[in-house]
Amino acid sequence: MNYPLMPKATAVWLVENTTLTFKQIADFCDLHVLEVQGIADEEVAKGIKGIDPVAHGQLTKEEIQRCEADSAAMLVLSRETVKLMKEQEISGKKGKYIPVARRQDKPNAIAWLLKNCPEMSDSQISKLVGTTKSTISLIRDKAHWNYANLRAKDPVLLGLCTQTDLNYANELAKKRAENKKDSKTVQ
Repeated sequence: MNYPLMPKATAVWLVENTTLTFKQIADFCDLHVLEVQGIADEEVAKGIKGIDPVAHGQLTKEEIQRCEADSAAMLVLSRETVKLMKEQEISGKKGKYIPVARRQDKPNAIAWLLKNCPEMSDSQISKLVGTTKSTISLIRDKAHWNYANLRAKDPVLLGLCTQTDLNYANELAKKRAENKKDSKTVQ
């Protein structure tokens, strides 16, 4: 299972307070081995205060000791952390923050989605990009106040959604369209 990245601050703490190999720390924190070596050489992450993963419940002391004894062993998140992450995953995604500079790109992303994924519903586009259905309908009807200046741009490249989310929403929309087509042919 893919978990969120461990911060560099965790890597800083592990470098300073353990005898783990650079590879073990890099794998756990999802960093490159050379980046961890740079942390150890104080060339990378200058001024970053280390965060104790034991105090924050990410790891146990026993897990660190086990991996210190065996340089081939991989660090594993604590059960409590895995349980908490699964609960958060099940409860749904929390709203993501989109910087002010990126908000002006939403109409361009909507135009791209309407052009390249016509089977997507307004509600799917709204959830994917984080906009209102009225904005989508204005762009679809070419009545948006800035329609003449819109340039269709991929929402993934604009940083408004992930490629995985876009693929999932598009596949879901295609399946719904096929189901509607099949139900019409049966009648």
